[in-house]
Amino acid sequence: MRDAVTKLIKNYDVTGRYLDRNAMDTLKAYFESGTARVTVATMITANAAAIVRQAGSSLFEQVPELIRPGGNAYTTRRYSACLRDMDYYLRYASYALVAGDMNVLDERVLQGLRETYNSLGVPIGSTVIGIQIMNNLVKQMATNAGISDTNFIDEPFEHLTRELSEVSI
Repeated sequence: MRDAVTKLIKNYDVTGRYLDRNAMDTLKAYFESGTARVTVATMITANAAAIVRQAGSSLFEQVPELIRPGGNAYTTRRYSACLRDMDYYLRYASYALVAGDMNVLDERVLQGLRETYNSLGVPIGSTVIGIQIMNNLVKQMATNAGISDTNFIDEPFEHLTRELSEVSI
């Protein structure tokens, strides 16, 4: 797993360059957002069950066919699996938030996930909706906690949704 600092240094090291103004600006921005990143990760950790439960409820209101007979969240086992996966995405999004790098999502979550979901018949569209709902809930919590710039929160959630939604041609 990489973070924003090690990724930046690796890129400069590979090309044999000293850190330039762009690198310093990138590092400065990362470190300036550090407290907010840790605060949000702490909020996610403390409220993970509530975030997942609320996101699940909202998802099933928006896509009620998921919990109807024949739906992918119909039966207790499938419903629980859906919430388990949402919790998984939330946990790894919190790691990526702190790291400031999406590599952990690629390595630990996304590698092969779309193919697995397709083979199991898991609807990717509703998975994406659930992830977007969690993103909105986390941003609202951060705003309520007094974090004015919440744009950094979008990055891991958008990365997950973009990579899951991507269609191979």
